[in-house]
Amino acid sequence: MKVLVSDKLSEAGVAILKQVPGVTVDFRPGLGKDIPALKEALKDADAIAIRSETKLNAELLSHAPKLKVIGRAGIGVDNVDLEEASRRGIIVMNTPHGNTVTTAEHAISMMCALTRQIPQATASIKGGKWEKNRFMGSELYRKTLGIIGCGNIGQIVADRARGLRMNVIVYDPFVTDEFVSKLGGKKLELNDLFKQADYITIHVPKNERTNNLINAEAFAKMKKGVFIINCARGGIVNEKDLVHAIESGIVAGAALDVFEKEPVDPAHPLLKLDQVICTPHLGASTDEAQENVAVDVARQIAAFLSDGTIQNAINVPSVSGEMLKRLKPYLLLAEKIGSLQGQLAKGAPEEVIVEYAGDISELPIAPLTIDILRGLLEPVMEDVAVNYVNARVLAKQRGIKVIETKSSGNENFSSLMTVTVKYKGKTQVIAGTIFGKTHPRIVRFNDYYLEAVPEGKILVVNNIDQPGVVGNFGTLLAKNKINISRMQLGLNPKTKEATAFYGVEGEITPQIIAELAKVPGIISVDLVKL
Repeated sequence: MKVLVSDKLSEAGVAILKQVPGVTVDFRPGLGKDIPALKEALKDADAIAIRSETKLNAELLSHAPKLKVIGRAGIGVDNVDLEEASRRGIIVMNTPHGNTVTTAEHAISMMCALTRQIPQATASIKGGKWEKNRFMGSELYRKTLGIIGCGNIGQIVADRARGLRMNVIVYDPFVTDEFVSKLGGKKLELNDLFKQADYITIHVPKNERTNNLINAEAFAKMKKGVFIINCARGGIVNEKDLVHAIESGIVAGAALDVFEKEPVDPAHPLLKLDQVICTPHLGASTDEAQENVAVDVARQIAAFLSDGTIQNAINVPSVSGEMLKRLKPYLLLAEKIGSLQGQLAKGAPEEVIVEYAGDISELPIAPLTIDILRGLLEPVMEDVAVNYVNARVLAKQRGIKVIETKSSGNENFSSLMTVTVKYKGKTQVIAGTIFGKTHPRIVRFNDYYLEAVPEGKILVVNNIDQPGVVGNFGTLLAKNKINISRMQLGLNPKTKEATAFYGVEGEITPQIIAELAKVPGIISVDLVKL
């Protein structure tokens, strides 16, 4: 396997990759700028480690037929076409922890420098002036810091701000009040944070929800004299609106480490304002952080290539190699149920409901749901291979709503996986469990309960429950030299109908299926291959 390193990466990270058995490391820092050479290098790459310089767009990814994983040394993945990578089944990992302390410290440093006008005072002295009265600052003590985003970096910022005896308020819809309270802060809605904060610092990723989050409408809700700190991503703060907010006196000052377009244009209006201090995207730029992210991304790629462990993936659930072993029988069951659903589809699926009951509910269920979607979609996807990375993307593109539920127990089985697929006016239910430790079984098909082995060629037959039907069906199979290797039957006394799963051996042609469907008492016959 070949790992391509196209950006500058610390020697410690490269050394980790070189120690992986069966792996060759192609270390070519600066290759990201040479597009023709990068295309050539990608042709036989199984993995690639990048920083921000390499831009893996759709066109470049089309030159990487073997690529399985992209490792981004850092948090932001703006330089990777996530949708295209997912469609191609490429795992995209980042390193969210390696530079968290560094970035958080930079935000605190920017806040302090902004408050005491340190860069402006430095420039004044170096210009031969001594303007002590001009640079009157203020204290951070007892001021209110509004933190937008309470992830790894936001939490560290909150901790450091509490050390400065600041009041901390937080907006993050994905954390609880109790979680923020343990950090020494108070959770608020975004508009309330705007109204109360003396300082606002941003620590969220840039996406559809956060792009242009801080705009003219938001500034209008803020306290007059507020300070803005952005060490997250350019574009979260509307730069034109920020200029107007500063000039109108709403914003007293801004500290920016990021811009919408980088490098920033020297003629940018923000750079002409004395109230703005800035740095050239230095949030993660410390020796410690660069070493950390390089080591982290190398270890993550090494673990994936060695035993399939997925860590810090952006587009697929992260699961350890050890947990994959525990999940293996359930993953097989999930794929079998999904494949059954796909091959027996009653039209275009509109909704997939997956219920996990019993012991299985205590395991990571995301990979199981993905395997169900893989099985469901594979029969209808001709141009794209469905895998763990793109299954959810493809389902979303086809307008399929996916719902997952858990319950602690089931009266009949220690673990039960039930998949309900809704079509326009129709519903199909298939449930399965594990017998022993490794043997998958289908135990429910719609309103019929049975014990079917989901393996090989299977005739799924619905028939009227009356004497002679099964015998005539078997006779016709024998006439066509089709052997029945196993048979599982489920009855519905209310409808006086039955469903059977016939495990068969031999060639089943469409003509034979049509002939079987004409047997008196047979309602439907479908052939599935598992």
